[in-house]
Amino acid sequence: MKRSVSALLCFIICSVGFTQPLADTVGKMVEQKEKIITENTIIKIENLGFRVNSELPELRPTISADGNLLFFICESHPENNHAHEVRNSQDIWYSIRDTATGKWTDAIHLGPPFNTAHYNAVYWISPDKNRILLRNAFVDGDYYGNGVSMSEVQKDGRWSKPNMLKIKNYHKYDRGFQSGASMSSDGQVLLLYMSEESKSRINKIYACFLQTDGTWSEPKSIGKKINLTGYNQMTPYLASDGVTLYFSSDRPGGIGDQDIWKTKRLDDTWLKWSEPVNLGEPINTADFDAFFTLDAGGEYAYLTSSFQSLGKSDIVRVKLLEIEKPDPVVLVSGNVYNAKTKQPLSASLIYETLPDGVVAGNGLSSPGDGAFQIVLPYDKNYLIRASADHFFAQSENLNLDSLIRAGYKEIHKDLYLVPIEIGQIVRLNNVFFDFDKWDLRPVSFIELNRVVKMLNDNPAISIEMGAHTDAKGSDEYNIKLSHNRANSVMQYILSKGIAPERVSFKGYGEMVPVATNETDEGRQLNRRVEFKILSN
Repeated sequence: MKRSVSALLCFIICSVGFTQPLADTVGKMVEQKEKIITENTIIKIENLGFRVNSELPELRPTISADGNLLFFICESHPENNHAHEVRNSQDIWYSIRDTATGKWTDAIHLGPPFNTAHYNAVYWISPDKNRILLRNAFVDGDYYGNGVSMSEVQKDGRWSKPNMLKIKNYHKYDRGFQSGASMSSDGQVLLLYMSEESKSRINKIYACFLQTDGTWSEPKSIGKKINLTGYNQMTPYLASDGVTLYFSSDRPGGIGDQDIWKTKRLDDTWLKWSEPVNLGEPINTADFDAFFTLDAGGEYAYLTSSFQSLGKSDIVRVKLLEIEKPDPVVLVSGNVYNAKTKQPLSASLIYETLPDGVVAGNGLSSPGDGAFQIVLPYDKNYLIRASADHFFAQSENLNLDSLIRAGYKEIHKDLYLVPIEIGQIVRLNNVFFDFDKWDLRPVSFIELNRVVKMLNDNPAISIEMGAHTDAKGSDEYNIKLSHNRANSVMQYILSKGIAPERVSFKGYGEMVPVATNETDEGRQLNRRVEFKILSN
């Protein structure tokens, strides 16, 4: 029987956010080998074994982006919180993959406040593993009714009490026999399956969109190509590329009563999709197939299967063929630090596309070590920054449109937050000029508008805008160029209504280097725009 004493030891040593921060379990990710599977390769379903599976039904796997944390349901287990009160009780369990051996730990019961007297499930794990999306609506940890809720890792490393997502007119849509959810990697889109017909088993898939006030838009059907009339669509999973959707359906052309299908989103209306394709055997069987999930690399699919299972149903994984995979993505990991003390910080993360400044996603850094992970599609440039009270973020840019889409990649990028204190200097990494000129490029406005907001939020602050050059060219030339650039930045800030006495400027030329001028990389670091806090 699984769930042995060693599971308790693993709970203490390998805690996933219950006694220490989630990020403590994040090992260094290693790109998996043998990515290309030929048409002659024999694809086999890999059962995760008795450490995860038992003679009981295991259902609804949810895998983390790095493939090392797995949540799932175990049905009717005697250790379920209300096993003796609830028929076919469903509680959340989890297992951690050892990155050195590839083996899974003995499954561990998640415990309160998540496993209630109702059916329980984890629908989604954020790429940073600091948030989980849960079945049911909760208010400060108390069961409220149908819906979905979010829990986050707190500063003490424990999970917060779950609270429901506020979805406009949700009650009008969830009236059927089943419902469930998933979320996009960027945290901007919520996918739901449910039925507007009372006690119906015929579900549709809907999309909701995160609003600026933190609520969610009214559920919107994702179109007739997916929601085929008279057939059941359920368990949607949106891959990390943000366009490839996997879902379960009993539509014509399948192998069993419910099969996994794949489609691609063709535009931003969420109504136009490619023709759904059945993933075929061995992913689909003659039995019920659903609850499909992927790691960020799209390497392995995890799903529930009753085919030759150890129990009534098991959690299995299968390596995908190239044709079955989503588009490749980049996983960006790093840590958030206090720029003054170099101590890790818990912060909210925002990433935006450049040059338009559209929010492309959000995340959290771990309260313990400031670690974060986000997943970004290729073909775009991004600005990424962290924010926390009483700090100003030094944003970083990631130019992914210049990368060759050669497959799944990983990038490490640390972020720094500068305390808003007298004497602190903040580098503005996303202020740009044309060569040998001082006219601001429009892409710079996103960064400078944050400076304006800081000044508006802190009316006692005054700053000096400073511009610096590398050592190429004469001293006189560099002073003039940096003087004009610093003045251009100041003029932009004043144009937004900031009082002139609060902003001064100075061109430093090449006098204050932060790196060597002997290399291209060093010279690039020396060419910069900064502001210094003069009073607060």
